[in-house]
Amino acid sequence: MGFIALIDAGAGNLRSAVRALLAAGAADVRVTGDPALVRAADRIVLPGQGAFAACMAGLAREDLHAALEHTVRTQGRPFLGICVGMQVLAARGLEHGETAGLGWIGGDCRLLQAGAERLPHIGWNQATPARAHPVLDALAPSAFVYFAHSYVLDGEAGAAWTEHGERFASAVARDNILGVQFHPEKSQRVGLALLARFLSWRP
Repeated sequence: MGFIALIDAGAGNLRSAVRALLAAGAADVRVTGDPALVRAADRIVLPGQGAFAACMAGLAREDLHAALEHTVRTQGRPFLGICVGMQVLAARGLEHGETAGLGWIGGDCRLLQAGAERLPHIGWNQATPARAHPVLDALAPSAFVYFAHSYVLDGEAGAAWTEHGERFASAVARDNILGVQFHPEKSQRVGLALLARFLSWRP
């Protein structure tokens, strides 16, 4: 296996993500914003915390967006987006105005309609796979994972679902692209099992 590029877009909990990937069996994790390293990576992880627009701005610097398009979309290497890293797969984000996303999954990133439930949605909740998937089978039949977010990706590629005021996509999947709204690096045994499956995934 080659190395994993853990993308530094200025909006991720990088240290925790590195520790979790190593604990899950990764041999070589490189935190980077260097487009050349992104193009050479065997697989890509994009973690994110905070705002959609800030994450997209981080990807716009140093031609990083183009490097991701080449590596993930053209070369077909496995991609995992975590939290905001999943949200930017949308066509647009609606947080503090409208911001164009990567558009790899489509749909909108919008405010979670939590109703009487607390917002932000923080803490443990169940994620239930919508269909079989080599990575998301770590959640089957339903698993508690750790969330910290106020926005959700509202589209058609939902691969796991969670209830918090409304039913929302807690994972999306299409071809070699996977996103999870929860934090595997904070989800203990289940999170490590999911990351281990991602490390061996050959879409």
